[in-house]
Amino acid sequence: MLLEVDHLTTEFTTRRGVVQAVRDVSFEIEKGEILALVGESGSGKSVTSLSIMGLLSSNGRITENSAIRFKGQDLTQMSEKELRHIRGNHISMIFQEPMTSLNPVFTVGDQILESIRLHTRLSKKEAYEKMLYLLDTVGIPNPQKRVKDYPHQMSGGMRQRIMIAIAMSCEPELLIADEPTTALDVTIQAQILDLIYRMREQFNISVLLITHDLGVVAEAADRVAVMYCGRIVEEGSTREILTAPRHPYTLGLLKSIPRLDDIAHRLYMIPGMVPPPEEIPPYCAFADRCDRCTDECRADLPPLTVDGTRKIRCLHACEK
Repeated sequence: MLLEVDHLTTEFTTRRGVVQAVRDVSFEIEKGEILALVGESGSGKSVTSLSIMGLLSSNGRITENSAIRFKGQDLTQMSEKELRHIRGNHISMIFQEPMTSLNPVFTVGDQILESIRLHTRLSKKEAYEKMLYLLDTVGIPNPQKRVKDYPHQMSGGMRQRIMIAIAMSCEPELLIADEPTTALDVTIQAQILDLIYRMREQFNISVLLITHDLGVVAEAADRVAVMYCGRIVEEGSTREILTAPRHPYTLGLLKSIPRLDDIAHRLYMIPGMVPPPEEIPPYCAFADRCDRCTDECRADLPPLTVDGTRKIRCLHACEK
């Protein structure tokens, strides 16, 4: 197993006290697999990825009973120096917004070269050749010319390709893609997803794909883990999740997707709002928005049960 996240709990110290953003999350990623982490904004997806990378802000911490094992080594027990060696060399991340992730005062070529020289022992000439190869691989036309451009001279799709090139510069074993298609039009979204899929095939890397878009999941992922209020509420193969969702929240997400063959009806909307982290109840967090809720759902937190290849956290799961 390449990555094992075991009972991960991440909390932040705020003015209102200690708030848990990720609560007892466990999942695994095998070599060459794409796992999609899906959920609404505020469900804890990005905090999970930052926990894996060791990039939490100063007021955040991973609790003692948590473990994040990469190739058997627990990342939560590593020093910052050891984590810096893992980041880039073995685990890379594509951040949510490429315009804020790229430095506006340096050319894209300088930023790619910096990543390559920092993590490898290549000479300046070898690093330059590798940079051109990477830009060609991610579909940047005329790379010799575009390396001299600044981020603002490129479109959103081009900047995202640059971010992928930087992430792939050291040929990592795990790529974390945090909302890689956000703010891009559907044509560019499809190109970016196809690029990530080709990177997986070409370099045999594993991918943790973080998204709120189930259309993105259908295009790229092998397995799906659905998060709500910091917990995983359902996990299974992409085919299982998309064709036969068992958790009411997963079903609500799927019903919320616009359909071209059903334009006569209003778009479905899950009632209510995601509660803020400091107001999450000790029972099922989806209870107040769920049409299957009973008094039993508000009595205690439902366990994450295993049903074949599916994991479900619900007392009244939908029929198979």
